[in-house]
Amino acid sequence: MDYVEQRMAQEAAKPAGGASDSLFTPLNLALLGLFLYTTYTLLLKPSPPAALPKEEPAIVFRTFTPRTLLPYNGENNMPVYLAVRGRVFDVTRGRNFYGPGGPYANFAGRDASRGLACGSFDEEMLTKDLDGPLDTLADLGRDEMEALQGWEDRFSEKYLVVGKLLPVGEEDKA
Repeated sequence: MDYVEQRMAQEAAKPAGGASDSLFTPLNLALLGLFLYTTYTLLLKPSPPAALPKEEPAIVFRTFTPRTLLPYNGENNMPVYLAVRGRVFDVTRGRNFYGPGGPYANFAGRDASRGLACGSFDEEMLTKDLDGPLDTLADLGRDEMEALQGWEDRFSEKYLVVGKLLPVGEEDKA
């Protein structure tokens, strides 16, 4: 075989256009690696799951008696509940007002109806006999009942109703 035939055989064995010489240079391999890494991180790599905001525990609607409502006064990391005309409101968001040390703290864990209606924070406004009947508010006048309705509307707009207040013995019937 002569030189020309050998050279033709060598050229025929090479890929077309001399790609083996120019395509796989170290620079091209580095760029290819960078392209593959970028594609993986942007498109293919699974993203971590979205962190959901921490929610407060669900509140279950339940019945309370004056005695079972009493522990919900904000002490010992308990929520702050108060009752107005038989509806129990979770006023924990207003802990500065209704919790320990707040101006309305004596209503926490209690039926606040009479005190709110009369605009009084005195202890006489609170139910004394926790196992007795609920205050019917029957002796209140029109102005006091209107004041109480205003408070109840304000609580309804701002706080969740978490239960109802019933006298002892009737909580099982509800």
